[in-house]
Amino acid sequence: MSTSMVVLLLVGVQCLHVVALKSQLFTRGDALDYSSKKIVDYKTFYFNQKIDHFGFFENGTFKQRYLVADQHWQQEAGPILFYTGNEGDITWFCNNTGFMWQIAEELGAMLVFAEHRYYGDSLPFGPDSYSDSKHLNYLSSEQALADFAVLIRELKRLWPGARHSAVIAVGGSYGGMLAAWLRMKYPSTVVGALAASAPIWQFPGMVPCGDFYRIVSQDFAASGPNCDVNIRRSWSAIDKIASSVEGLAWLSGTFSLCAPLKSRQDSVFFKEWLQETWVNLAMVDYPYEASFLQPLPPWPIQVVCKHLGFDSSVSDHQLLQGVSEAARVYYNYTGTHACLNTSSTATGSLGFLGWYYQACTEMVMPLCTDGVQDMFEPQAWDFQAFSDECQVLFGVRPRASWVETQYGGKDLSAHSNIIFSNGALDPWSSGGVTRNISDSVVAIVIPDGAHHLDLRYDNERDPPAVRAARALEVGYFKAWVQQARRAP
Repeated sequence: MSTSMVVLLLVGVQCLHVVALKSQLFTRGDALDYSSKKIVDYKTFYFNQKIDHFGFFENGTFKQRYLVADQHWQQEAGPILFYTGNEGDITWFCNNTGFMWQIAEELGAMLVFAEHRYYGDSLPFGPDSYSDSKHLNYLSSEQALADFAVLIRELKRLWPGARHSAVIAVGGSYGGMLAAWLRMKYPSTVVGALAASAPIWQFPGMVPCGDFYRIVSQDFAASGPNCDVNIRRSWSAIDKIASSVEGLAWLSGTFSLCAPLKSRQDSVFFKEWLQETWVNLAMVDYPYEASFLQPLPPWPIQVVCKHLGFDSSVSDHQLLQGVSEAARVYYNYTGTHACLNTSSTATGSLGFLGWYYQACTEMVMPLCTDGVQDMFEPQAWDFQAFSDECQVLFGVRPRASWVETQYGGKDLSAHSNIIFSNGALDPWSSGGVTRNISDSVVAIVIPDGAHHLDLRYDNERDPPAVRAARALEVGYFKAWVQQARRAP
């Protein structure tokens, strides 16, 4: 069982331990990040979308939610920036994709944020959408892309003045993957795409499974002396102390856990919770205060590492006392929580169960650790165990190579007008496109950037590289719009 990917998933009244799923849930997006102090103004609409775009047996429809802001739109000439919704409530992504809001006036653009089917309010079968695998059968990236393509066509047909508007797809993380794939699969629908922190190559046989956790470890190693070393040492320290009832009680009290550890198995889940904590910190290591997954200080990993600078003589108890203080940086930076909840590490705005199903069908993203190039306990990627867990949970088995077949894998030479942006601090850059493929399929790497930092609002503490990345992205947008206007 993977120590980095196991979660407690409440389904009805049964708790299931899900292998290899949780670490695949991107933050991948956010609830409103109040650190931005921005108020956005949009209107909410619903579009009757087909449940199945590729068959003729299921003829039902559902209401797909989308948000529109047209305050700065220049009708007949202005483009449409179309956000390809992720695995969560679309209002969350709308409120956090500050880049789009800040460039709307400069481009004279309409902003559209389209919700992904099965997330937020866009439920194909209402309250029964997650009832069984039969109802979940229409949850896939292919169906979602078709939703976006149909919605764009109808917007251009029905929205006054939009008929000739150039449409640019924008997305971050899984949404970034969808933005790129939308340009690839429906090139007549969008003139270009910005795919921020989009791990389109994090699939079997495309990149080494250990690169993700290696980047996490590098972030900690660079943020304080002995930081990664002491996290690596903490796993055996937890095992030793958790071997007794007294030790479990000490761990529960030291970490102020809401649910005390009562067994050795509890300590295994406790380690998985900590491992996911370090991963999430790597994804949201922003240079300013932010509330993406949790309220955090500027450069939170540096703050965490201040508690983990011990030398090799430190005792296990002292080491874990430091780890507990480090964990509080992530879970209780505001000081408002009386205890730490090990059943949750991120915002509730993400659609966990829906993403687990997607991971169990087409979104198969191998991750592994070796304890040498990373700071985690060794854990090999076990596709069979992963598949077996999916069978137990949903009655389905993943198709490991389907994404490569469907979207072309690492061969992007036939495509055009796609920007892949990645932050070097972001572990998901391990599966991202970090080199130019052609003159129009380009990579932007932000050395001090975490997970889709370029899509966030401007901040006075932004590194120069992210400012330069945003300026370059806007330049490409303008060129694509002009290119579309010149087209016959």
